[in-house]
Amino acid sequence: MLIDQYNQVKENVKKACERAGRDPRDVTIIAVSKTKPLEMIEELRKAKVKDFGENKVQELKEKYEKISWPVRWHLIGHLQTNKVKYIVDKVALIHSVDSVHLAKQIDKEAAKRQMKEVPVLIQVNFAHEDTKFGLAPEETENVIKEIAALEHVKIKGLMQIAPFVDDPEENRKYFRAMKQLSVDIKNKNFDNVDMSILSMGMTNDYEVAVEEGATMIRVGTGIFGERNYSI
Repeated sequence: MLIDQYNQVKENVKKACERAGRDPRDVTIIAVSKTKPLEMIEELRKAKVKDFGENKVQELKEKYEKISWPVRWHLIGHLQTNKVKYIVDKVALIHSVDSVHLAKQIDKEAAKRQMKEVPVLIQVNFAHEDTKFGLAPEETENVIKEIAALEHVKIKGLMQIAPFVDDPEENRKYFRAMKQLSVDIKNKNFDNVDMSILSMGMTNDYEVAVEEGATMIRVGTGIFGERNYSI
């Protein structure tokens, strides 16, 4: 059963927290349901799992409209400005804001809907991978200062997609650097900026991410099994 696999991830998080002297309640597991049928999400939701992550706007929108139980949707994939209008009022958190331009579009769409705020994370690319989106660490602070001036966008923290590696230990340096960046930004006390969320770690490396301070982990394969990319 899916809930057994989810509970195994939960147990692994608990052990990682024990090793790091953290409270497991401070870590949110996001079940990454991209390409997975609605029935699987419903099954976990009935077992009181509430946080689900989607990569694509269209897929999130369709599931949002069809699901019978309310859930907290997280957009964890790259967001194009022309797609913001479809999900801005449907997600609990946008993890992947990587430019002032995108943040301004979110602000604009939120204002249209008279939304008080849209919680977002700023995506940082610590490994400087060309295949991944995200800000360079050295430009993050200036971008955050610009975005913080927007009325309806609320920065809640940072997000990182670390390299896919065989040995999770190889990513520890990126997770540690990410945590340090969040601490540095928090200490600047910027208005409208909250560094309470650190979204990092996926199926292959989430335990290391938790040891290094992740407050949200994004687990797909570890809960749902291998993905079907043909749909």
